Formats: sequence, C-alpha cells, structure tokens
Amino acid sequence: MRHADDRPTRSGASESEAPLVDLQAFAVELRRMNGEINRMTHGFAVNQQLHPTDVSALGAILDAPSPLTPGALREHLGLTSGAVTACLDRLERAGHIRRARESADRRVVHVYYEPSARTVARDYFMPLAEATARARARFSEDELTTVLRFLAAMNEELAEIPPTRR
Repeated sequence: MRHADDRPTRSGASESEAPLVDLQAFAVELRRMNGEINRMTHGFAVNQQLHPTDVSALGAILDAPSPLTPGALREHLGLTSGAVTACLDRLERAGHIRRARESADRRVVHVYYEPSARTVARDYFMPLAEATARARARFSEDELTTVLRFLAAMNEELAEIPPTRR
C-alpha cells in the first residue's frame, strides 16, 4: 500500500524529508482527489442509469442544510431552469428524490432525497467511506482538525466563484 508520505517530490526526496506545501502541490493533489471522486460518481451514475449532473444534484440536495428549491439547485449547479427540471424529473422517476409543495405559497417546491435512495448511495459509496477511514487513521486528531479546516475554507472560497453560464 502506497502512502502519501512515500511519494517522491520533484527533487527526488520523499515527502517526509522535503514536504511540498506550494500551490502546485495542492493543485495536483486536489485534482487527483477530484478525479478519483468523479470516477466513483460517474460509476454511480452509470449504475443508476443517471447523468453525472444528476449525481451532482443529489449531492447538493443531500448536503443542503434545508430542503432546496429547484431555483436554488439551478443556482448551485449553474444550469438553466429547463435543465434542472429535466434533472429532477429523471431523479424523481428513478426514485431518488421527491418534490413537495408544503408552504402556504403553492408555487414553492422543495426537493427531498428519498430515504431508500440514501441507502442505495450509502451502499455504493461504502468503499469511499472505508478509504476515508483508512486515510484518517494515518493522522492525529489535531492534523485532522487542520485538514477539515482547510477543506472547509476551500469550499467557502470555491462557493464564492460564480458558475459559468452557458
């Protein structure tokens, strides 16, 4: 099993001897992690007969602190209203979400992740959870606190960048 601290750096020394903390090193590792997560996400999409954008929508719905509206999902994903409607139609037909009008204003729709779909996703992504647990075991609680702070800060910064409109 290869560990992150066993990889050679550009100078040929191991990372434990000469750690790289420059921007390029972060960019490379973040791209690699993004690529690996995308690979798993695309596999889930194929497995569920969905589009990868549908899986991105599911992630946004799952991670939202409160039920999303289609408009909020459109903003988050940077899609058109029609594309979000088509995405939600596919997800609803596949049993992953449900839409509900539950406010006094019947025009407001909220999107919910179905509990049975959570189980399907949890089962599929169990290897990711197990890999995360193995990686976490290689760090102290203080280090993990710093890593988590860094990831949260990255997400905050990335959320400030407006999506490109097509």
